[in-house]
Amino acid sequence: MSNSINSINDFERPFFIGIAGSGMSAIAQYLQGIGKSVRGSDRYFTPGTYNESRTRLEAEGIPCYEQDGSGIDDQTDLVVVSAAVEETVVEVIKARQLNIPIIRRSELLALIARSKKTIAVGGTSGKSTTSAMLFDIMQHAGLSPSIIGGAGLVSIIREGKIGNAKVGEGEWLVIEADESDGSIVQYEPEIGLLLNVDKDHKEIDQLMDIFTTFKNNSNRFVVNRSHPLAAKLSQDVDHDFCHHADCAAGFIARDFHQEGLQISFTINHTPFTMKLVGRHNMENALAAATVAALAGVDLTVSAESLEHYEGIYRRHQVWGQKDGCWLIDDYAHNPAKCAASIEACQPIAPKLIAWFQPHGYGPTRFLRNDFVEEISRVLRPGDEIWMSEIFYAGGTATKDISAKDLIDDIAAKGRSAFFVEDRNQLITAIRPHLTENCVLLLMGARDPSLENFAREVWQEL
Repeated sequence: MSNSINSINDFERPFFIGIAGSGMSAIAQYLQGIGKSVRGSDRYFTPGTYNESRTRLEAEGIPCYEQDGSGIDDQTDLVVVSAAVEETVVEVIKARQLNIPIIRRSELLALIARSKKTIAVGGTSGKSTTSAMLFDIMQHAGLSPSIIGGAGLVSIIREGKIGNAKVGEGEWLVIEADESDGSIVQYEPEIGLLLNVDKDHKEIDQLMDIFTTFKNNSNRFVVNRSHPLAAKLSQDVDHDFCHHADCAAGFIARDFHQEGLQISFTINHTPFTMKLVGRHNMENALAAATVAALAGVDLTVSAESLEHYEGIYRRHQVWGQKDGCWLIDDYAHNPAKCAASIEACQPIAPKLIAWFQPHGYGPTRFLRNDFVEEISRVLRPGDEIWMSEIFYAGGTATKDISAKDLIDDIAAKGRSAFFVEDRNQLITAIRPHLTENCVLLLMGARDPSLENFAREVWQEL
């Protein structure tokens, strides 16, 4: 990619190709919020079709176009592309003809990060939730932070926004640092946070190399000492956190308890209560409170803030209860996340029925054994796992694996596992399995229609 842009002051009229993506829309809104004149296009924008992202971006004053090149003109001084945008896209060709610099999303985020006191949240799982909790804590503490996240905060969505970005007056910026595309190595944050290291998009040794660079680029570095691989990268034990009884760390969570849809715990003996489920959310809150403390926020202030934390979109989003069955929708999509999501919902009811839609043939093949092991490990005798066919986003893929292969492997381990190829048949197939006291948990990511799917399931339930 050509790039003569060295600072966020080097452009005024950026154009985003693929602006509806969660990572792209967040940066677009942030730049609009600091006074840039932003516009963008997306392949999901088609004439006469309602698109919620488009409506919300336009409400922020960001004009949106179809992906036909009409949005780029001689006033455009930067074109931003996500990793998924190919050279053959009409708009990339037009930008090249007009000699407009082209920059990747991650490079642009690195430039923005350099312009603020940045906290970069890294790790394989929990980045969006921890970023959101940290943003809420700092906002509650009067620090007026900014955020560029990967998921919508319910508190910001209520303002009619997409919810994954906000510009504050303060000096702090919270960002999600993504390891899946390697972009995390471009940031030089004031505080780098490492939540965990699990096999997801890359093998463990690759991840450790990437996270080591992240550590070396961070002024202060904070790790989760409950996670053996993350603990190896500790910079200062007093800045680290942990939730194991025998662990040495500056911040320790204890006394975890879950009652229905609420959790409670203590951090350094300060009591915390949250309207969330799962031990992993205690871990996310512990990470957020630890980093907030390094930024000067007292633990009691963090506890006050998190008591009112409303969560982020599609992260254990509770739709409600019908005939004794709770419906919960979650973004879990790798083996560790799916297992944690299932475990988080088990205390709510004696029976849990989980449904999962894997995404991508390559990733599903890569993680097949891990999915089988992790899901089989956490299912209780009365619990069930259901899957529908792998979500395919287009492009070149060898379709030599099916979600049915995973289901067959799990069934071979003696678990109750069912395959329903077309998810639209799910409710019909699952209805006889529902009881008067159960949880139906929907899991999946990357497929923009999953949110509507949850709504349809709720209506049919």
